[in-house]
Amino acid sequence: MKTSLVRVLAFFFLFTSLYGCGYNTMQQNEEAVNRAWGDLESQLQRRADLVPNLVATVKGAANFEKETLTAVIEARAKATSVQLTPEMLSDPEAMNKFRSAQGELSSSLSRLLIAVERYPELKANQNFRDLQNQLEGTENRISVARQRYNSAVETFNYSLRMFPNSVTNSVMLKLKPKAYFKADEAAKAVPQVKF
Repeated sequence: MKTSLVRVLAFFFLFTSLYGCGYNTMQQNEEAVNRAWGDLESQLQRRADLVPNLVATVKGAANFEKETLTAVIEARAKATSVQLTPEMLSDPEAMNKFRSAQGELSSSLSRLLIAVERYPELKANQNFRDLQNQLEGTENRISVARQRYNSAVETFNYSLRMFPNSVTNSVMLKLKPKAYFKADEAAKAVPQVKF
């Protein structure tokens, strides 16, 4: 009788520790995804904040293509209007909308920077050069933040699938895998600028 009780208690402690360990791991990994998402949002906001200054500086150039500036302004407005909360990171459709809006802004900024090549007086403007450098730095930070976010998503999604976490998740937590931040389909096309 004593041996049976010891076995039951041992099984109970083993079972409880496996559930507790998996539970804590999944919670920690989800927080890592949320933190990485916050870091990425911060860099995207930094880019959105730089755009009005860049546009204002470029507007000062004589005869600059208004169509290009309008596209940048509209893309920024769309990118900042599409919000994605950490709770929505498991929704691939919401992630696609967000990614698409950010891709449009990246594309329009690329076209703007390419079009600037026709304006030597603008390229010589110190304010423009400073803004361009800040924007390039921000784009690099966004790239790093995307990689870190995707790495956190990979760790989280794997923690949901591994045993015994998969059992803990299906019984207790019911967490859903997070969506990766993939490149927008439009980003695969090279921007066309006509001189």
